[in-house]
Amino acid sequence: MNSAEILDRLIGFDTVSRNPNIDLMRFIQGLLADVGVEAELIPDSDGKKANLLATIGPRDGRGVMLSGHTDVVPVDGQDWTKPAFRLTQEDGKYFGRGTADMKGFVACALAAGLKAAKRELKTPLHLAFSYDEEIGCQGVRSMIDLLRDAPVRPAMCIVGEPTSLTVATGHKGKIALKARCVGREGHSALAPLAMNALHLGCDLVSVLREVQDDLRERGAQDGDYDVSYTTVHAAKMQGGVALNIVPNLCEVDFEIRNLAQDDPQKILAGIRDRADEIVARVRDHAPEASIEISENFSYPGLDTPGTAEVVGFVKSLTGGNATCKVAFGTEGGLFSQELSIPTVVCGPGSMMQGHKPDEFVEVSQIERCDSMLDTLLDRLETGL
Repeated sequence: MNSAEILDRLIGFDTVSRNPNIDLMRFIQGLLADVGVEAELIPDSDGKKANLLATIGPRDGRGVMLSGHTDVVPVDGQDWTKPAFRLTQEDGKYFGRGTADMKGFVACALAAGLKAAKRELKTPLHLAFSYDEEIGCQGVRSMIDLLRDAPVRPAMCIVGEPTSLTVATGHKGKIALKARCVGREGHSALAPLAMNALHLGCDLVSVLREVQDDLRERGAQDGDYDVSYTTVHAAKMQGGVALNIVPNLCEVDFEIRNLAQDDPQKILAGIRDRADEIVARVRDHAPEASIEISENFSYPGLDTPGTAEVVGFVKSLTGGNATCKVAFGTEGGLFSQELSIPTVVCGPGSMMQGHKPDEFVEVSQIERCDSMLDTLLDRLETGL
């Protein structure tokens, strides 16, 4: 099967993160088994989802790892004019959920794996496919644990998120957070005698805006990003039951996306201190008032030096000279930080098409990715 045929099959699996991906992974495992490659499934606790790890070529060599996630974001509420879970080729584009983010690369990597199985590689090719990346790089953690204990780790990694095949050396880290603001309920006719939890939440959001302003004006800057500074973003606030009840609970979901130069825990500590000040101002009136901030998930940023061997190597595969940094997160920061595997992000398509209705990747991008990976196989056959 070539990459287009594989992509057609992959798009047919509805692997929105809330759904199992095990059928897709068994399809991949079977595809590789047909050419004599043994792929290991790393299941989650209930066996409905799994990572997949495969090595093609000598098992005692470090080699190059191609990494991609198999989950996709939902299509709910989006106005699709093409079938979301059936590949459509039209006007030089492949349409379908995940074509850009990022089953297009997974298809190319699998096609390369099938070719690699028929060649005498001196340096191994590793395929690493994960689940639940779209909800905070959750699934890949068990694969990282496995690789941490492996006798030999890959020498470098290419995460195939869509970069239009430009080599990306960095992305920001992220902490996803929830603030639970507790007040005191009461009748709205006697509102001043109660403690409105929504007011606490609004005061906290005001603090987040002030922290953002400070980071924008006085924080670290990296002009390689579209947004050159660390961002603090309030995404969701909910609370209240009825108009005539003063709410006793308000929850605020927010995030920190940090540059490598900024310590997100230090920023979070400052936010916690400011939250304590908000509560202190009302404690005499409402001793039960509180703001508790909990962490939902986090992943580190990626900051590979432009002079790193992996950067020059992947440039030599693409034939390009430019590098960039991407706004979205990937598992690359975990491979780099947890396993010390030099990592770049480089894949077909653009995130401008990701997460949208009628998501697509250009056919020419898939063809260029195939060419890049063919060059990689030539290098692995000669031993890099």
